[in-house]
Amino acid sequence: MNQPVSAHEALARLRDGNLRFAHNCRTADQLLTHQQRAALAVQQAPHSIILGCSDSRVPAEIIFDQGLGDLFVIRVAGNIVAPSQVGSVEFAVSRYHTRLVVVLGHSRCGAITATIEALLDGGNSESHNIDSIVNRVKPSVQGLLETELRHDRAALHRAAIRANVRASVDHLRHGSAIIESLIASHGLVVMGAEYDLETGLVNFFDGVTDDD
Repeated sequence: MNQPVSAHEALARLRDGNLRFAHNCRTADQLLTHQQRAALAVQQAPHSIILGCSDSRVPAEIIFDQGLGDLFVIRVAGNIVAPSQVGSVEFAVSRYHTRLVVVLGHSRCGAITATIEALLDGGNSESHNIDSIVNRVKPSVQGLLETELRHDRAALHRAAIRANVRASVDHLRHGSAIIESLIASHGLVVMGAEYDLETGLVNFFDGVTDDD
């Protein structure tokens, strides 16, 4: 078996790919990934796991300019972490030896908007399933309402996006014995990032070290 791509190298690939995307210069290699289908039909070795939002404007393979087989992508509204998301990450880090997990939030997130509305305006949605998403986001937003941010919804929304990402990152780091063990002894890194819909750039802001 080939050596797994290190978290440091995987992060470099994501950063380089995102810069290509943001500057509208995607690589031909990524556009021709159909040539890899035969090999990938036998096995896969994604270099990064992306737990991102289901928002149609945030497709991970495109914004990171990655090709077929490069990313193991988990998408759910609000990039929340529930048991199925934890299990999906555990599956990939255990079976494919992927060493980088990125929780990817984004600007203008609808799930964050819905949560702020529920907390400030009261009321629930007409669906208990939607409420289950909002309820998972609420704990990361409630603390912000005790600050001056409660008087500025735009600033509150921006802060809530990152607070929600940090909460999901923390849940993954400390909510799974498998993930904790791989972080401690096998070079697994779990970090948080935010995608800006306007600029196309991804900012890695949680779990990044000076060596990154």
